Amino acid sequence: MPYEHFAYVYDRLMEDAPYDSWTKYAAKRLPEHARLLDVACGTGTFTVRMAKAGHQVTGVDLSEDMLAVAQQKALEEGQQITFICQDMKRMEGFSELDAVTVFCDGMNYLLDEEEIRNAFTSFASALKEGGTLLFDVHSSFKVDSAFDYKVYAENGEEVSYIWYASPGEYENSVDHDLTFFIRNEDGTYTRVDEAHTQRTFDSSIYASLLDECGFDIVEISSEFGEKAPVHHTDRIFFQAKKRRK
Repeated sequence: MPYEHFAYVYDRLMEDAPYDSWTKYAAKRLPEHARLLDVACGTGTFTVRMAKAGHQVTGVDLSEDMLAVAQQKALEEGQQITFICQDMKRMEGFSELDAVTVFCDGMNYLLDEEEIRNAFTSFASALKEGGTLLFDVHSSFKVDSAFDYKVYAENGEEVSYIWYASPGEYENSVDHDLTFFIRNEDGTYTRVDEAHTQRTFDSSIYASLLDECGFDIVEISSEFGEKAPVHHTDRIFFQAKKRRK
């Protein structure tokens, strides 16, 4: 499972992630006290924020290790949140929800159109008619520029890492090869290697698949909903609603 070891250093690596911006983006587009499913919730930072905002939230992720961290975080924040280990392409047990959110690259782990179609179908099954779907993806520009044979590294006291990003085998995809050195109590380090593949698609493909799976698009934007997407946009945001019959 890709996040088996990554879960325990994920929050440290995501300290500068734009959680405030994701929170504001969602707050403007969700009804009050929504029954909300946060998909690909990871270690639950955004999930907990939504619970604190008054929503009835359930978190779903494919990694049990990520969910263990998320559950502990929710308890520490005094939030009653249910976390469930499921694949977003085959979710079960959800219905008549007000909203589904998928942020922070979650959709970019779907590597072909069939996987995206299955995920959208799964989201539609979980939502009530008129329910809201919010998600974001890397743009093709970002995948082709920010991750084109780039090396990222950090030398921390507790965790150090080397992150090598290179073009993947699919069009508009990237392979992330990560090596972590995690400090032990005795001063030695444990080396952990992780490999991840992400892929993105043109906005028109996401839009077409949303329509096919019973969604009406409300907005496609960038800059957390503040601007229309342009060529050099890094991240693209989608707001859609489950079509009423």
